[in-house]
Amino acid sequence: MRGAPLPEASQPAEKPDLTAVILTFNEAHHISRAIASVRDVAREVLVVDSFSTDNTVAMAEAAGARILQRSFTSHAAQLQWALDHGGITTGWTLRLDADELIEPDLARAIAQTLPRLDADVTGITLNRKHIFMGRWIRHGGRYPLWLLRLWRTGAGRVEQRWMDEHVVVDRGRTIRLVGGFADANGGDLTFFTAKHNGYATREAIEVLAARHALFNATPAALTGQARRKRIIKTRIYDHLPLWAGPAGYFLYRYVCQRGFLDGRAGLIYHLLQGFWYRFLVAAKVAEWEGELAACRSREERLARLAALSGLPIAPPA
Repeated sequence: MRGAPLPEASQPAEKPDLTAVILTFNEAHHISRAIASVRDVAREVLVVDSFSTDNTVAMAEAAGARILQRSFTSHAAQLQWALDHGGITTGWTLRLDADELIEPDLARAIAQTLPRLDADVTGITLNRKHIFMGRWIRHGGRYPLWLLRLWRTGAGRVEQRWMDEHVVVDRGRTIRLVGGFADANGGDLTFFTAKHNGYATREAIEVLAARHALFNATPAALTGQARRKRIIKTRIYDHLPLWAGPAGYFLYRYVCQRGFLDGRAGLIYHLLQGFWYRFLVAAKVAEWEGELAACRSREERLARLAALSGLPIAPPA
């Protein structure tokens, strides 16, 4: 895949045929910024809210978004519901997390590129950068990070996973589009660790589901960077001893991939996200593996895993 060149023509006056979909729950500190970042590039912003208890919905409405509400089970299920039932009528769909933003150069690239694309282009990957404690984390394998976030409406489906879900397109080809795409969460370290504790629960479910064939899931046809990372994780990393995976991964990121160049913020980020989080996932897997050992059937394991995790676990549709 090659980066799509930015045409020299000025940005068209008419917005591209694009809907931005944002999932929210208590995102009052992010939602206005996210919507503002796509205001000039999306004809419609669809916010699917999980019954927030703060001012998220009011702020999204004030920013011009259309609001739907639905109880939350997983990001994958919520996003797929939005695609299936959100009434999206534009030719293109963009997934944007509430704590992400499209920077002006990428907005211009999207506006200028979409109308000119050949019909066989059905997906576009964007290069996401992480901002942590006010610093762009450029090393440790965190950048470049190409994610398929923009696709022709109807061509993209969401992997039904509890964690690390991707959108995949079922036809055509994908291209890369260069420009600023930032994950810039405004929460503090307490928020960061609490969020990652929830992520660890969901990722532990995925590891155990794969080991015990609980979901009968068909592997998605990932491509490029996402496919390589998934293969390494499922075929190698998930089979390492409890301590070896997190320790080795952190050292690889911090030393071999030069995470140390990200300074003090990088040390905190890589240690928390590259070691502590990975160890927490492994610890939950070890704890719950023992609980599942006494179960005699797939149904018993699913029920036990639901009780342990506190999540409504069932085989994905």
